[in-house]
Amino acid sequence: MEKFVKINFLGASGVVTGSKFLIETSEKNILIDCGMFQGLKELRELNWNDLPIDVSSIDVVLLTHGHLDHVGYLPRLTKQGFKGKVIGTAPTLAIAEIILKDSAKIHEEEANKANKENYSKHKPALPFYTILDAEKTIKLFEVEIEDKWITLSEHISYRFQYNGHIIGATFIEIDIDGKRFVFSGDIGRQNDYLLNDPKTPEWADFLFIESTYGNKIHPEDNVEDILVEIIKETIHKKGNLIIPSFAVERLQTLMYILWKLYKERKIPNIPIFVDSPMGNNVIDVFQRFPKWHKLSMQDYNAMCNHVNIIQSYKETWDTIDDKRSKIVIAGSGMVTGGRVLTYLQQLIDEPSTTVLLVGYQAEGTRGRQLQEGAHEIRFFGKYYPVKATIKNIESLSAHGDQQDLINWMSTIKNIPEKVYLIHGEPTALDAFRVKIEDVYGWNAKIPKLTDVEKVII
Repeated sequence: MEKFVKINFLGASGVVTGSKFLIETSEKNILIDCGMFQGLKELRELNWNDLPIDVSSIDVVLLTHGHLDHVGYLPRLTKQGFKGKVIGTAPTLAIAEIILKDSAKIHEEEANKANKENYSKHKPALPFYTILDAEKTIKLFEVEIEDKWITLSEHISYRFQYNGHIIGATFIEIDIDGKRFVFSGDIGRQNDYLLNDPKTPEWADFLFIESTYGNKIHPEDNVEDILVEIIKETIHKKGNLIIPSFAVERLQTLMYILWKLYKERKIPNIPIFVDSPMGNNVIDVFQRFPKWHKLSMQDYNAMCNHVNIIQSYKETWDTIDDKRSKIVIAGSGMVTGGRVLTYLQQLIDEPSTTVLLVGYQAEGTRGRQLQEGAHEIRFFGKYYPVKATIKNIESLSAHGDQQDLINWMSTIKNIPEKVYLIHGEPTALDAFRVKIEDVYGWNAKIPKLTDVEKVII
């Protein structure tokens, strides 16, 4: 009898965010990642729709890493009837727990604020999920180690493989009846400040590869020189340097670089404030899992002691009122929510302010608007003029660029039967498709949202 597998593209297909891929087999149904859509309103609205599948039939969720666009939909999945296990590496589940609790808290706070100030068209505005929903989901978490084959059923096994990008991140190999399905997750970069180089796959019958920077090569900027220059300008203008930052990895990398620059006497002892409750918790994850990163405990402690870690919302306002030139690193990285909104609401209309974007800015986010030169920006229902200087360091991205992605595939010894390009915007996906054909002669497919692919195994 002919055996086949059904692949459901439920997210990160034709777009970057919302990673969700369901593999249906005769033995087990496996969901790879369970992320939220971010960015454009039409994408964010998809988060409120139930998935077009029987959620109760999913046996297990395997997580590549803990970012919101890979784990943020999990509480909605449990509300729709999922009762299986959510499996990831120990740091990934630690990060996912932090992110889900923080996300739920923000959802609740924003719904309360919208209802109180009456700026939502929904009456009442409801949180996407609650802290209680997040806690129910976290009870389903189960840790597995990296680089070990785990048996799921008679003919299905899987393995997590170190992938850089963020602490705990992996690519996932799944063997089904002798065929190997490889999900790249988000691929990190060589020579990262904090993380080891990504491992690479040796075999892939069906390859699912991210394409975030499938059309770009990161500039060979000297990040440290650029930061030194921006900090000197900030001090000269007697202003503030605000860095919207992803709480996982980017924030810790920035802390490390700024501490290193001070230690090497390249910048003065300018006050540095880290304002991200979630980021503070992630800093602890680095302490808990030292084998997953390159930072020594001595450097870790020195780095943490060099910055002012903000503990309360009152301290946020004290920092805004502090007239000294300073650096503020605050979540979120794409300016979609979090504490950075409070700083920008107060300071983005001042010419002495510099806003430094340090990662990927998805379509439809405030970060992308700032990157593209928006003259005004909307916070909490009101518009504020952008008089601040906006700068961008793309080379600090935690995602591999086109060449990194091509190199990551170079160790695959066979010719894959199918290559699926996921987790990218249309122009990046198409450019990467052409590049793969030029370099390897492989035909790559760009699946669309809700596509279902039947593959013979």
